[in-house]
Amino acid sequence: MSKIGVFVCHCGENISATVDCAKVAETAGKYDGVTFSVDYKYMCSDPGQTLIKNAIAEKGLTGVVVAACSPRMHEPTFRKACAEAGLNPYMCEMANLREHCSWVHEKGDPTTDKAIDLVRVLVEKVKYNQSLNAIKVPVTKTALVIGGGIAGIQASLDIANTGHKVILIEKDPSIGGHMSQLSETFPTLDCSQCILTPRMVEVAQHPNITLYTYAELESLEGFIGNFKAKIRRKSKSLDEKLCTGCGLCTTKCPSKKIPSEFNEGLGMRTAIYVPFPQAVPNKPVIDRKNCTYYTKGKCRICEKVCPTGAIRFDQEDQIVEVEVGAIVLATGFTIKQTDFFPEYGYGKHPDIITGLQFERLASASGPTLGEIRRPSDGKVPQTRREGSTDYCFPLMCGFARRG
Repeated sequence: MSKIGVFVCHCGENISATVDCAKVAETAGKYDGVTFSVDYKYMCSDPGQTLIKNAIAEKGLTGVVVAACSPRMHEPTFRKACAEAGLNPYMCEMANLREHCSWVHEKGDPTTDKAIDLVRVLVEKVKYNQSLNAIKVPVTKTALVIGGGIAGIQASLDIANTGHKVILIEKDPSIGGHMSQLSETFPTLDCSQCILTPRMVEVAQHPNITLYTYAELESLEGFIGNFKAKIRRKSKSLDEKLCTGCGLCTTKCPSKKIPSEFNEGLGMRTAIYVPFPQAVPNKPVIDRKNCTYYTKGKCRICEKVCPTGAIRFDQEDQIVEVEVGAIVLATGFTIKQTDFFPEYGYGKHPDIITGLQFERLASASGPTLGEIRRPSDGKVPQTRREGSTDYCFPLMCGFARRG
């Protein structure tokens, strides 16, 4: 037979300001299997923990539900208190009334009702909990970092510099992420490449880091400390060991009208390309969707001009299996789809651009070499003069032309 204790915390006023904690405790006391229910201002304090310990000893509780803040913050605290009172720590559960209720709702009966429901759910859960014993398992001391932007780069370096192995995967042909697209960085307005490039090079050369670009996580299984990951290394149609990065193939490729992803569509690239001049690794990949050979079976000019014979049209994707103990997700962000803001006219007017597109125009490595030019006609925007109908003004960190 279950003997469950419910302990509702006011969390100062973080919870009690919007939730009637006394009512939550009173209602919980009527649930089947609950033999003790109380509310207290600071349940995580020493007196609050003592309250839990005494209730376990005096009431012979078989389970505990603490209705308080995030389990991430205080679950270890309350489970330790239960263990000290002789109750298996895994018979203690937390209902998150702070983040999931009081902080996201206004004061009122519906908020209290939701808090009551959260407690009810955890009471039912703890009824089916089983006593567990902590065990020790060996940990694979290799970390997998997913995403090669500045966050993934720094995470990889921090882990590698402690002496642990790191596998860094990036879905694009080069690491660098969005920071590599920026002209300057806040708050010092330093050149983003001046800050980023040394770290990119360090990642590629670090003895504890294995770098896989143009790669994605295929599957993941296992548990904390012992994961098995399959990584798909997409075909670059290139033997990287033979390629010297001379760039001759990119200059001779006849497909030169493909919108550049790095330049946010404001510039063009070839079918075999390096994303940007400071790319790491600084070796090209073939875009099979736009390569004439893959689409029409013709061309192969890049293969003919390559001085080392590094082009491999028959190269296939490879699946690499690795064992890791920890995973860092640093997958970055994407720009909000501009059709979400139809009032700005993005897509209808060529000179209305996104903030990231503006960064590419402002960058010295951008399609206009750092000179701000209108995408519609390539002209430099002018300040409006009296009587003039041709001028530009900032909109969405971009420009709109009128006249």
